Amino acid sequence: MGQGQQEKVATSLAGAISEEISASLAPVDAELERRYPGDPGSRQPVHTVYVPGDVFAADTIRSWGDQALALLDEHAPDAASFAAVLGLADELAEPVHARVRAKLEREPIEDLRVDFEDGYGPRPDAEEDEAAARAARLIAEAYENGTAAPYMGIRMKCMEAPVRDRGIRTLDIFLTGLMEAGGLPDGLVLTLPKVTYPEQVTAMVRLLEAFEKAHGLEPGRLGFEIQIETSQSILAADGTATVARMIQAAEGRATGLHYGTFDYSACLGVSAAYQASDHPAADHAKAIMQVAAAGTGVRVSDGSTNVLPVGPTEKVHDAWRLHYGLTRRALSRAYYQGWDMHPGHIPTRYAAVFAFYREGFEQASARLARYANRAGGDVMDEPATAKALSGYLLRGLDCGALDIAEVARLTGLTRADLEGFAAPRRGDLTVSAQ
Repeated sequence: MGQGQQEKVATSLAGAISEEISASLAPVDAELERRYPGDPGSRQPVHTVYVPGDVFAADTIRSWGDQALALLDEHAPDAASFAAVLGLADELAEPVHARVRAKLEREPIEDLRVDFEDGYGPRPDAEEDEAAARAARLIAEAYENGTAAPYMGIRMKCMEAPVRDRGIRTLDIFLTGLMEAGGLPDGLVLTLPKVTYPEQVTAMVRLLEAFEKAHGLEPGRLGFEIQIETSQSILAADGTATVARMIQAAEGRATGLHYGTFDYSACLGVSAAYQASDHPAADHAKAIMQVAAAGTGVRVSDGSTNVLPVGPTEKVHDAWRLHYGLTRRALSRAYYQGWDMHPGHIPTRYAAVFAFYREGFEQASARLARYANRAGGDVMDEPATAKALSGYLLRGLDCGALDIAEVARLTGLTRADLEGFAAPRRGDLTVSAQ
């Protein structure tokens, strides 16, 4: 056949067969859209900081930043010494150190949870009532005066019988206080701990529905995180993955799955000395959480370390190296968020996050630019990879590891372009870029 000659196109199937198949799969199409809407596209904080309800104060966020800066000044006062502690490459030492210090001065905490559960414990009702009302007032004031973290909220007590009423009352007082102070802030996050059965998630949904109705709020305005802290939340008695059922029981309100390192480890009988986020039991639980949450728009968070960077410099450095290593390990496994329990953890949280994005952003930018321009190269990328590459760059931009100017210079893309690649339509992911 001569070059340029039009190809003959022939088919064998009647046009009606496509319509019949589409009709038969319509329920599946709807189910896919309902259950797996994809990532929400909003910013995910790199960490969550827990502060007991009786300790939380108007200056907590600034105080954590100042304490973290003081630790740096005392134990790693310059880029070279900080890089030496963490094993950073020479080319990363200065940019990571400078960005960590700038972050601690500008936005030391990305997500803060006022804790009324394990970090607070049982208190007289009047005392917890007052602390919950105070938390609402302080958070409302922080959002009003511009000193709030991007995300803030509370962790209530769980839905188990001994503390259920107390947890419900604390949540009611807190949310009512916010409403009376002007309304719910956009960065509001609620955390439901020690969830074991999907029915407890359903109970939380009904509770939030009742609050929304009482205040005339839009249905679905209130979402919540589910903490995974028991073995039964991973594997049910019938052998099913409980956490997947919990996501569905949330009826679209679940925003995150947070792994509780120490409660979960203890539940499995792991000795205290070995309770850590890199224990095989932790890896198993988080892998199940990750698979259950994939595509649902629910994000997974790693847990914490209880080794604190306190005491003489040698001990601080040891704790920093441990925390840095655990954070880098989590990032490589696509756990982009974790818990921080002490001001001394946030310098290494940001160092690990910034190093992770800065050491890979030039390669990611080059690959995405080639994909966007259909330029080819030594790697054949497809839409799913472009989604991952743009998501990587967006996460780096959101936390402050990267600047939009440097990303635009290497990719030729705007943030809107990146967001478009990061959130393709479902069918687009099946079409090759080549």
